[in-house]
Amino acid sequence: MDEHRITTRRSARYYTLGLAGAATREVWFACHGYAQLAGRFLEKLRVLDDGHRHLVAPEGLSRFYLSESAAERRVGACWMTREDRLAEIDDYVHYLDAVYAAVFARVDRAAVTVHALGYSQGAATVSRWAGMGTARIDRVVLWGGELPPDLDLSKEPAAERLRAGRLTFVYGRSDEFITPKIVETTKQRLREHAIPYREMPFDGGHELNASVLTDLAAS
Repeated sequence: MDEHRITTRRSARYYTLGLAGAATREVWFACHGYAQLAGRFLEKLRVLDDGHRHLVAPEGLSRFYLSESAAERRVGACWMTREDRLAEIDDYVHYLDAVYAAVFARVDRAAVTVHALGYSQGAATVSRWAGMGTARIDRVVLWGGELPPDLDLSKEPAAERLRAGRLTFVYGRSDEFITPKIVETTKQRLREHAIPYREMPFDGGHELNASVLTDLAAS
């Protein structure tokens, strides 16, 4: 049995919130977590829509049914799985670069700051995009997710791009997935590679918190 590969064109979607125009001062790219959809995820970020922010939520390229129940048949999306993972990572990095290019075809890049927020599985996605893509990101926010262990920070340009990204690490103190061990391991890797970061723990679990989002945006 031989494995073969081709490159094929496909459609991908993203959602936006907030007008893009002369009043825009910030553009936020927000990557959802595992089994979420971009439109529903973006609703959780509505608190950031203040008239000066353009919020962009790309959707993971792989969709699937969340339940076998015919009555529900809810759908979620993800960024990658362990199957053919390197190809999937490469695909979504190029995809996010394409979304970035589409957004800045209508927004003046020189007039705004760019924030990339990744929640849960989206945190690893944003980390890889910031480190491996071509987009210029001014601030990286990892929320309820870790810096992926496979992202090689000993090689440039990944570490340098993350150093430039004003990295913020946000997590709930009772998050069942981001345990104290994972928090410490992530912070140790950042320190080892001289990547400055801000830590924002909050009282809560694996969730987006509106008041923390507001504080994050104001800082």
